[in-house]
Amino acid sequence: MQDVTRRMLALLATLQTGRSFGGAELAARLGVSPRTLRRDVDRLREYGYPVETRPGPGGHYRLTAGTAMPPLMLEDDEAIAILLGLAALAATGSADAGSVDEAATRAYGKVDQYLPKRLRHRIARLRASLETGDVLAPSTSAGDLGELADAIAARQIVMFDYERKDGAVSSRRVEPHRQLHHLQRWFLLAWDLDRGDWRTFRTDRIRGLRLSTNRFQPRPSPPAMDYLVEGIDRNRRPVAFVVEAPPGPVAEAFRHDTVELTALDDGRTRVALRLDTWQWPLVALAFLDADFTIEAPDDFVQGFHRFAERLRAAAG
Repeated sequence: MQDVTRRMLALLATLQTGRSFGGAELAARLGVSPRTLRRDVDRLREYGYPVETRPGPGGHYRLTAGTAMPPLMLEDDEAIAILLGLAALAATGSADAGSVDEAATRAYGKVDQYLPKRLRHRIARLRASLETGDVLAPSTSAGDLGELADAIAARQIVMFDYERKDGAVSSRRVEPHRQLHHLQRWFLLAWDLDRGDWRTFRTDRIRGLRLSTNRFQPRPSPPAMDYLVEGIDRNRRPVAFVVEAPPGPVAEAFRHDTVELTALDDGRTRVALRLDTWQWPLVALAFLDADFTIEAPDDFVQGFHRFAERLRAAAG
């Protein structure tokens, strides 16, 4: 399949030069037999590319002019995955102008015009049948993500103002390394030049992003996602629950949390996670409808006791 894809891309790139090619010349350029060339041309037509063929002496292959952007070469499942990805991304954030979710909303409405004709009706039907629920997440600037990608590739130092969780704003000068997507948030892993250490930044809290003309040499970096998760958990404390239920339903109940599940004897599951407040796991535990025991710091246990008393009093 990869060989076919490479051949198709090479054929398309050759035809997009605008020239007319004889069959023998084109087959020789691509290193394929005339029969393979004819099959590949037929595939291009199936994808919606207007390839003109003139048979006989003096015949040629030519890509018809007038198409602003030829259709994308996608299989059926790839086209469906793109549309579903755009729909999921459009459902996040608040659709602020210039944000990733707003751009996904616009792209969702027009992607079918770049697809092969044979797929356009299916994509239209899929769009008509699809509905996504909104997911509460901060909007992130598509422009900032693009500029950070440029800076990472070119090894350019970037400057920006960063708003912390408590609202305090500080100026930062960093060497950008990786962009991360975790729990509906976008993050930047970078070496902070003023603090002399690795830092992660929420991209939606970056303001006034500027690319410097100064470049930097790459330095050994920690595994990006591991470093991010460890940083998020740094001020949290370990909590564990032993639940009288198998791992399947437990994983479903805690699907929005970063947890470590261990299957125990008799169909029980140990759930280990790190929390900054005792309230977080209550909803997941309530949905499990299974007995459990708690391993947690004393103040967390006291919080569970107080809440249990409040529930008992509220229920009469």
